[in-house]
Amino acid sequence: MTPHDLTQMLFQKQPVFILDVRNENDFNDWKIEGHHVQIINIPYFDLMDGVEAALDQIPEGQPVLVVCAKEGSSIFVAEQLVEAGRDDVYYLQGGMKAWSEYLEPVKVGDLRDGGELYQFVRIGKGCLSYMIVSNGEAAIVDTLRMTDAYTAFASKHHVKITHTIDTHLHADHISGGKKLADQLGAAYWLPEKDAAEVTFSYEKLEEGREIHVGKSKITIQPIYSPGHTIGSTSFIVDDTYFLTGDILFVESIGRPDLAGLAEDWVGDLRHTLYNRYRELSDDLIVLPAHFGKYTELGEGGVVSARLGDLFANNPGLQIKDEGEFREIVTQNLPPQPNAYQEIRQTNMGKITPSEEQQQEMEIGPNRCAVHDK
Repeated sequence: MTPHDLTQMLFQKQPVFILDVRNENDFNDWKIEGHHVQIINIPYFDLMDGVEAALDQIPEGQPVLVVCAKEGSSIFVAEQLVEAGRDDVYYLQGGMKAWSEYLEPVKVGDLRDGGELYQFVRIGKGCLSYMIVSNGEAAIVDTLRMTDAYTAFASKHHVKITHTIDTHLHADHISGGKKLADQLGAAYWLPEKDAAEVTFSYEKLEEGREIHVGKSKITIQPIYSPGHTIGSTSFIVDDTYFLTGDILFVESIGRPDLAGLAEDWVGDLRHTLYNRYRELSDDLIVLPAHFGKYTELGEGGVVSARLGDLFANNPGLQIKDEGEFREIVTQNLPPQPNAYQEIRQTNMGKITPSEEQQQEMEIGPNRCAVHDK
């Protein structure tokens, strides 16, 4: 079963039973989740001499997917299950490594002058990036490391990528924005306040400056919105869509601590969420850069919400007392992302890890939100 096949099953809320044969610590840290996913963990070393221990725990009459880190162990266990008389048994092609890197493009909607907006869902890690398409051109927001997914999609839709944009200097995943821009001769945009230590050239994101895509009136309007980082910038696209980066999610809000400056940035985060965003239309469709739980996946896999609904329902927007807000977002946080300091250094251009090292740095959940526990 390919990552695409599994993604479609999860988007369509189909039942699937997963036997994860990784070690217990890796399983507890990060696993495949979905609305109708049943999952058990039996380490591979407990099944090397036979799968009898697993048979009693695996239901019959529904697909069984065996998962491991890179695929090899899952093939062995799946074959053993078939030999034991089970059918409808699969292994995940490429294992959790491939699951971590897979991007599924989903159409969010049409733009007024004939363009489209697509969300690229990195379902195994909870990262979201965007492609705005208009009149044969495209801009990508929060480009991920797997740049081939964007170039293949652009080629299929006969569009030229002319801009790559990062809403902020990322700490949970390696950006592909600068690499892709250099490869294609596109402009790479980054907030100046997040770029103090970067080693390369870039276009400065500034509030009020519009980035045009194609010949239509579609514009990407930056809005300075610090808090997750000091330079965090949101975007309004076509007066309809609101790309909030890692400031506001569907079920949570961004954390201010990944540069070690939580106490300094928590006030900015509150001002952005409780004042700056309040000035905007409640009808804007929020499109965040991450999701923390599979429950945030909506129709067809799209992660989105109306801004007014988030002000009514998002727990991070209901904290009236400033002191309580400060305590929650600085003291009551989930673990920090894996290798986040090294990831920040990579995104500054200060270190250049190999492809294999980059894969290892990114393995695991994103943990960019306050409530992602």
